[in-house]
Amino acid sequence: MFIEYNSIKTTKILKQILIALSFLISCSVSAQTDTVINLNEISVKGYYNRQPLLRAIGSVSVLDSNQIKNQPSSSLVSLVNTAPGVRMEERSPGSYRLSLRGSLLRSPFGIRNVKIYINDFPLTDAGGNTYLNTLSNAGIGSLEIYKGPEASIFGANTGGAVLINATLKNVKEVNVTFTAGSYGLLNQAASLNRVAKNYNFNITQGFQQSDGYRENSALKRKYFQTSHLWNYNDKGQLKAFIFYSDLNYQTPGGLNEAQFTQNPTAARPATPTLPGAVQQKAAIYNQTFFAGLSHNYTINQHFKHVFALFTSNTDFKNPFITNYEKRKESTIGLRTFVEFFAISNPVKYNIQAGLESSRTKSHIENFGNLQGVATNLTASDDLKAHQDFGFLRLNFDIKKRLLIELGTSLNFFSYNYQSYFSMLVAEKQRSFKTRLMPKIAASYLLSSNITFRSSVSKGYSPPTLAEVRSSDNIINNNLQAEAGWNYESGLRYQTQNKRFYVDGNVFYFNLKDAIVRRLNTNDVEYFINAGGTKQLGTELQTHLRLIKAKPNQFLNGLLVGNSFTYSHFRFDDFKNASSDFSGNKLTGVPNHTLISSLSFDFKKGVYLFAQHNYTSAIPLNDANTAFAKKYHLVDIKTGIRNLKIRKTKLDISFGINNLFNQDYSLGNDINAANNRYFNPAMKRNYYAGLEISL
Repeated sequence: MFIEYNSIKTTKILKQILIALSFLISCSVSAQTDTVINLNEISVKGYYNRQPLLRAIGSVSVLDSNQIKNQPSSSLVSLVNTAPGVRMEERSPGSYRLSLRGSLLRSPFGIRNVKIYINDFPLTDAGGNTYLNTLSNAGIGSLEIYKGPEASIFGANTGGAVLINATLKNVKEVNVTFTAGSYGLLNQAASLNRVAKNYNFNITQGFQQSDGYRENSALKRKYFQTSHLWNYNDKGQLKAFIFYSDLNYQTPGGLNEAQFTQNPTAARPATPTLPGAVQQKAAIYNQTFFAGLSHNYTINQHFKHVFALFTSNTDFKNPFITNYEKRKESTIGLRTFVEFFAISNPVKYNIQAGLESSRTKSHIENFGNLQGVATNLTASDDLKAHQDFGFLRLNFDIKKRLLIELGTSLNFFSYNYQSYFSMLVAEKQRSFKTRLMPKIAASYLLSSNITFRSSVSKGYSPPTLAEVRSSDNIINNNLQAEAGWNYESGLRYQTQNKRFYVDGNVFYFNLKDAIVRRLNTNDVEYFINAGGTKQLGTELQTHLRLIKAKPNQFLNGLLVGNSFTYSHFRFDDFKNASSDFSGNKLTGVPNHTLISSLSFDFKKGVYLFAQHNYTSAIPLNDANTAFAKKYHLVDIKTGIRNLKIRKTKLDISFGINNLFNQDYSLGNDINAANNRYFNPAMKRNYYAGLEISL
């Protein structure tokens, strides 16, 4: 199937990857002579199976605390976009979208088709939705982004999985930060870390507000988070995690190209038939409480058991142009597994067997919207999503050289629904076909510094509740789950001193029954299965650290980073009514992105960080008749770290975003009605920060 798709183009891309890898490796070897200071070993946690990143089987990007410090504290976007194959967007401040390898197609709003965990707990609910924007950056310690289907261990997804490690430092520390910037930005956070003999905890508080660049784009978020870790004996460990978020942000709406050019700061204007975003006070109000408790117990030298319980509750309101929606959502679930591990020379192996089960109940009401006030009731429904999967995972490490992973999950999904308006309808249920999601993968250490990896996996994603009951307020029982096979191979290389690292891969993903958004004659959205996609791509990431050994040098070190993504994504047998879009470029996905960064570490804690983001033109509709122009973004940040005044440490920073004042849209409305594709992003803007640590 892969060869039949396009063998000539595939061969050409593979040659280009090998040439690029050879060039980068040769550059690294020639640059090694001046260095005596090594980089730290980077590892990935995965799911209770920590291993060095060099040997990791999957295509994973790690974003650690050092990278987080170099980025603006008010948004995750510029940080997450440094990972190849990943595109994060922000249609307006607080309105996140996340795409892993083109999974944005079915996510015009919010995050779908990507499974997200925080610590040991799924942040994604049983209905397939994730409120990532409720989190504060202050509560995030690091991220691991797994690209491509990870259904064999994490359940329903075809895009991939994101593992968020919440802040929990093994030190005694009090930390307070303040950031102020353009357009009324104020971001404040405080955290307390305490460590006892067998117990440590973190409490984090955050507050963020801004007026926004556009009309009707203000944001305000109040946030509280706490993490606890108790090692109650040599075998048992108990973890608790809680957060509460009170988020509200205004939604200015999309503009057409003429409006974008004339006044990019404007909100969506009124038309002869519909009021505008300002008049309707279009906004999102989200109050979310999340809690999780996990227990990790080592039974003996061979067996370990992990059990995690989690729950969440969300009060969601959305005054929109055409209606006012209110949702009450609650989720409860568990994840548990038993692990067996042993060494039988020359093989080290472990087996994980477990299950994850969750239930999400949504009570949704729609009203008329009169300038931000809910009026007459127009629809009222209850939906209950049930998502369960059992998984089995086998890992073999042969002679500390060959890693083999065999995994599969058995997935169950169903939902119940009941309507209350305008008449009571008896509760009904729809169950989807049980799906088996296998994966086979291997990583081979060719030498102490280079590994080759390859994998075949299947992904699966049923429709989310937001797609089953979309803006037209009709329960759509015709949607089928989308699924597809992913094939990929890659190379990783790092020098002996770990100062240079490169990771490259090529993949092919064939998706069937793709779920896509459509608009009816009243410009109200609904979803259909429109066909499939053929996604051929390559991702390349490099890090090179240059460090001089001479004392009293002006420059301590220089870190050079690059991230390149090429996406040859095309529709396959993709139709809408009388239109056939087969062969067209995948909507919302640029062909190329290149993110480059320079990080200078000077003496006395002075630093300078600069990042350049090149994104090629982006198709805005399935017909490929409208495109967002390519753009170049340059961000810089400078300051002083670890400035000591007695027992107090100060970090002072100053940054500029969009240095070259580019006109661009960071979060386009794909297939938008009346060509309202564009959500203009901020022009050049500034911020300054102060961090105090005790």
